[in-house]
Amino acid sequence: MKIYFSGSIRAGRQDAHLYQEIIGLLKQYGTVLTEHIGKSDINMDLPDDFIYEQDMNWLRESDILIGEVTNPSLGVGYEIGHAVAMAKRVICLYRTIDGKKISAMILGCPDVECFEYNDISDVKAILKRVFG
Repeated sequence: MKIYFSGSIRAGRQDAHLYQEIIGLLKQYGTVLTEHIGKSDINMDLPDDFIYEQDMNWLRESDILIGEVTNPSLGVGYEIGHAVAMAKRVICLYRTIDGKKISAMILGCPDVECFEYNDISDVKAILKRVFG
């Protein structure tokens, strides 16, 4: 299985360690095409058009999108929208922090499965159910 992991990059580097942990769990279920998202030293100097083409190619190649959507991100939302349009399975994971709410466009979409979690052990259980 080819997994597209999506998480905030330009606005969410404080969660890089968490992304890395989630990616580690996802590797039990397949190949994570976007493993670089979990790296703390991600290259931010690549041209925007290169990033777009590369990510869209990985998204087309993937079987499923797993998104960590706690930190709002236009890019993650864009990827989720395209994955839905491509009829990919879309799973969104989020934490409730300081009363912040997740977008109604994500939570209300019938083609997106959303799961709230508190820590990585919750994510492990969620992924076990998803990939069961």
